[in-house]
Amino acid sequence: MKLAITGKGGVGKSTLAAALSLLLARLGRNVLAVDADPDANLAAALGIPAAQRAGIVPIALQAALIEERTGAKMQEYGQMFRLNPEVGDIADDYAFRYRGVALLVLGAVTRGGGGCACPENVLLKALVRDLVLSRGEALILDMEAGIEHLGRGTAMGVDCMLMVVEPGQRAIETALRVEALGREIGIKRFAFVANKVAGPSDEAFILQGLGGGRTLLGVLPYCEALRGADRDGRSVLDGLEPAITATFETILDKLEKAP
Repeated sequence: MKLAITGKGGVGKSTLAAALSLLLARLGRNVLAVDADPDANLAAALGIPAAQRAGIVPIALQAALIEERTGAKMQEYGQMFRLNPEVGDIADDYAFRYRGVALLVLGAVTRGGGGCACPENVLLKALVRDLVLSRGEALILDMEAGIEHLGRGTAMGVDCMLMVVEPGQRAIETALRVEALGREIGIKRFAFVANKVAGPSDEAFILQGLGGGRTLLGVLPYCEALRGADRDGRSVLDGLEPAITATFETILDKLEKAP
């Protein structure tokens, strides 16, 4: 299973990505979780202690690696460099392993024009393509609010784009916009999860806003336990009420059973 999880900033993408990753690991699966959001929060959501998180260097900042694989210096202009760098070993060598989950933090290209054809951006795109198309473990991509890391060829290898939506118009608009972009590049399956839902009226608001016969794989309530886990540096699954853990499990089960 290969999932790309996206949505408006702050809706809970990393919470869902971490929960699904940890649940898959509990089932004995080989799991690769990829933090492809520049505002990287997946390590914290997995419960990796702060001291260990501080030692995780995003791939976009691995200057020696980027220069070796692309043949070009970072932050320099007018260079020739390899457009198809070798990336097949990066996940094995640079992932941080915790509670059965291998975490790879991509980071962001820091120069002006984040979509630039610069060595670090070329390496990231090649790496994501390799992770989606060439590797066999369960893959959870925690995306930014868009499809920046997915190209047309890469998108064909994603089993599902899973969008997290909270009860707000901007969150709904972002999800629908990302769905449209995803269809343009060839993604075939889309699903939605509602988060921070305070009651039936919130759920109804989301369903009405999504429209078009779209349904929800799961509905997660506004949860103080999840806020507390974030505050205390615990994983998103630690200390949850059984009913909420069961909702995460149901979402995973539906994703795995879908054709």
